[in-house]
Amino acid sequence: MSDTPVIGVLALQGDVREHLIALASADAQARPVRRPEELAEVDGLVIPGGESTTMSKLAVLFGMMEPLRERVRAGMPVYGTCAGMILLAEKILDPHSGQETVGGIDMIVRRNAFGRQNESFEAAVEVDGIEGGPVEGVFIRAPWVESVGAEAEVIAEHGGHIVAVRQRNVLATSFHPELTGDHRVHALFVEMVRAVK
Repeated sequence: MSDTPVIGVLALQGDVREHLIALASADAQARPVRRPEELAEVDGLVIPGGESTTMSKLAVLFGMMEPLRERVRAGMPVYGTCAGMILLAEKILDPHSGQETVGGIDMIVRRNAFGRQNESFEAAVEVDGIEGGPVEGVFIRAPWVESVGAEAEVIAEHGGHIVAVRQRNVLATSFHPELTGDHRVHALFVEMVRAVK
């Protein structure tokens, strides 16, 4: 079992259960994380989709924001989907008042860039580093990345917009792969965690 990484899913808000299932299917020990002491016990972390402003405020309220920043700075692998991508950005173009980010990827994101809830859609997305054809991505009030810094690597685009980025041990997608039953993005993340464990 020593090669099986323990990966947490930030369980303050959002689609936590789906990520736990996807991680387990990709050979990780998956567990919800709500408190700093639970964060200290995991090898990597997924920040799920949800509402980024609410998640930011809850992270501060639960005393999680600074421990999250410290673990990311220390090199803990993190994967953020949708709202998670926003929380991993160094800068948000149109932040709500008081909205903070964890940081980790030198990128500027635009919230709800693909439209409102009723404009949600699914699309096949070619992701660098993932074999076996495109990943089916679900876009729900999804952000896109306006620009990236020199250290951030764009690994997927859709409709001319950046929708997946990796910077060292940090991965982010605009879309929700956990809602499709295709767990290849989670498998990629589990390998990232295993590489630094």
